[in-house]
Amino acid sequence: MKILVIGGGGREHALVWKLRQSAQVEHIWCAPGNGGIAPLAECVAVDAKDLVGLVALGEKLRPDLTVVGPELPLVSGIADEFAARGLRLIGPSKQAARLEGSKAFAKEFLLHHGIPTGGLYGIYDSPGMLTRRCAPWTGRA
Repeated sequence: MKILVIGGGGREHALVWKLRQSAQVEHIWCAPGNGGIAPLAECVAVDAKDLVGLVALGEKLRPDLTVVGPELPLVSGIADEFAARGLRLIGPSKQAARLEGSKAFAKEFLLHHGIPTGGLYGIYDSPGMLTRRCAPWTGRA
């Protein structure tokens, strides 16, 4: 397998390190990677925030699988873009990634669907500017 790993932090280093141990993996690219990842994978200078660049890289390399570490490319919709091009990627759709990318959205989602969540919280648009305050979940939807 040829695998593209997106990101350049410790999480991606751990992913590349473990993937490198598989006899089924013949090549790993990491975008952008880092100095610690470089001995284990071919680092490609595409910023993990550059959705257009990452999609172009995926189309050029045609990896068998892409693994995304950081949440920003997921929240930006990389999974949807790769799927539209027939590229396999591990990660949630843009819509599903909102649960991780926006804590306010996640809290509202949990409350709306009656899913137990932490207590009192506030949503602020700027320092000292409370937009909404919600009471703890009571067990009633």
